[in-house]
Amino acid sequence: MVDRVAVGAVWPVLVGLVFCGELTTVDAAPLCTNAQAGCHVLSLANLFDRVIQHSARMHGISNDLHSEFELYFLPSKNQIGRVSRNCHTSTILTPNGKENAQRMAREELTEVILKLLVAWRDPLWHFHQGLAHHHDFNNFSSNKSLEMSDMVHELRKGVQKVVEKMQTLGIISNSISSLASPEVLLASNSAEWRLMKDYDLLYCFRRDSNKVQNYLKILKCRIVPEHGC
Repeated sequence: MVDRVAVGAVWPVLVGLVFCGELTTVDAAPLCTNAQAGCHVLSLANLFDRVIQHSARMHGISNDLHSEFELYFLPSKNQIGRVSRNCHTSTILTPNGKENAQRMAREELTEVILKLLVAWRDPLWHFHQGLAHHHDFNNFSSNKSLEMSDMVHELRKGVQKVVEKMQTLGIISNSISSLASPEVLLASNSAEWRLMKDYDLLYCFRRDSNKVQNYLKILKCRIVPEHGC
């Protein structure tokens, strides 16, 4: 049997090795949307690939943590059936299905992606803080929750770089520039997540992280269809 304490100690190292290259390519290096001195310029297709890969890893972690949380705290199927499904992001209007997402204006779909990412900034951080002090849970999962929180922050910055590149190329308007501030994106009732149970929060994040990943793929294929679509 795997020693959970040992795994928990090794996890931060593994996370660093796995995500170091990913995060530096998305946000550090530094990356630029224009040919500025001292920075690395990536094509729009390359930027899309990086944020899509990042979103896929983030969704994978959310799946893992959701499954572990279910195993630890909801062993009864009857109990799982009684779980609420009210997500604090339900006020964000998201396209239902691939066809509806494809019909949305590029600016609107991009705005939805950013709104979803910003909406999870505070909930995931506070969830990690609570999990870190939960004696019935292990360090391995606590570190996952912290990494998940950090990945949302990094992904939002990566998507903003994609937005800047699209605006520079004239693909979308500059109307999204006003959404760069998280405070502008957060809904007035964004504190509703404080009333959610941990399991509901993880369920909702798994759902929303899947939406973000799919919307990014759809957006890429609409704008640069010749690159892997």
